[in-house]
Amino acid sequence: MYLVSLCLAGFNCRYDGKSKGNEGIIELINQGKAIALCPEQLSGLCTPRLPCEIIIDERGNRKVIRRDGKDLTKEFTEGGNRVLSIAKAMGIKKAILKSKSPSCGCGLIYNGTFSGRVVPGNGITSELLIKNGIEVYTEEDIHKL
Repeated sequence: MYLVSLCLAGFNCRYDGKSKGNEGIIELINQGKAIALCPEQLSGLCTPRLPCEIIIDERGNRKVIRRDGKDLTKEFTEGGNRVLSIAKAMGIKKAILKSKSPSCGCGLIYNGTFSGRVVPGNGITSELLIKNGIEVYTEEDIHKL
């Protein structure tokens, strides 16, 4: 069983109110091989919402900041913890999540300047899953699975 990002399953839950439906992921769900979740929705954030990116503050802490400057680290962490709890309860060992997202990105995330530039790093949920032994991939890696 895979955990997949809800937006990749075709649900309009992204910050912009759209989806990024992926045929391979939708097929996994249709075959009963995947469960789709959105950490941002699980934390109570609305759709649509202003975009967020991860920054490193002056103390070296990772924070999720909305484009208007509001700190949403608590909400993103809460959503990540809820996804992790569900994954553990279901015995999930692999996840396919939305690339570059401040929640789900794996390997590359936006750099915190809202300029479209990416840097090495993981989103909040991806980092939690990895630290708890769950392999995380993005939709760009689906051909490897």
